[in-house]
Amino acid sequence: MKIAFSPCPNDTFVFHAWAHGLIQGAPELDVTYADIDITNGLAATGDGPDILKISYAALPWVLDEYALLPCGGALGRGCGPLVLTAGNQHGTPPTPELLSGRRVAVPSERSTAYLLFRLWAASAVPGGVGEIVVLPFDEIMPAVQRGEVEAGLVIHEARFTYPSYGLNLLIDLGSWWESDTGLPIPLGAIVARRSMDLEAITGWIKQSVQYAWDHPEASAEYIAAHAQEMSPEVTEAHINLYVNSYTADLGEDGYNAISALLGRAAKEGLVPTVDLSALRR
Repeated sequence: MKIAFSPCPNDTFVFHAWAHGLIQGAPELDVTYADIDITNGLAATGDGPDILKISYAALPWVLDEYALLPCGGALGRGCGPLVLTAGNQHGTPPTPELLSGRRVAVPSERSTAYLLFRLWAASAVPGGVGEIVVLPFDEIMPAVQRGEVEAGLVIHEARFTYPSYGLNLLIDLGSWWESDTGLPIPLGAIVARRSMDLEAITGWIKQSVQYAWDHPEASAEYIAAHAQEMSPEVTEAHINLYVNSYTADLGEDGYNAISALLGRAAKEGLVPTVDLSALRR
């Protein structure tokens, strides 16, 4: 069975047990490790892997072929994307006005981070931002630091490491979303082809998540091998933040958050309108 997910610690933590044949009855996995922008594109082609980790923002383009699974993804509180800038003007904190007509680097134009950014910027940035530059997420902070873009939209472990680049926080979009809606932040979804045994796949993923929690030491070497030189402390913080109760099961709160995000985005014309009942297959 073919699967594609990122090399980030939360994904390797979640799928370690299944990828290493530790889930009884589960088929062998052929794993592709890829950045979220690539997996979003793979899902949209129609001939991608059987199972993928994609952005929730990409769901409207793939729901005909893929079903959203209720587990394995990244959704939570206090874990949203950040907008960062380099330096302060006259020693004052950066403000949204700094983005007016400016270049902003983002990890994907179909990422949840970018969707949240556009929803926020529509009312917060006078006249709107300028050019959007898509970069792999690990190249965004260096680009901001070098002045190649005026701001960067960052995800994953950048939440913990951006001060080391001398960058400044303009807005925590997760905090903005939570205060605006009262709901958790939908980041990364696990989808599988509708033609497959979705109940079985869901069960195997849930077992893999539970194994990871029950045996955290078992996946340490595997995670470190794909963690892109991340320190053990940042790796642990990353997993603790992004692997939570919603990873085991979305629940009503999770589905409500996804419906709110996609419904609001469709109303603003940012994504195609979808039948929100299709989120539950």
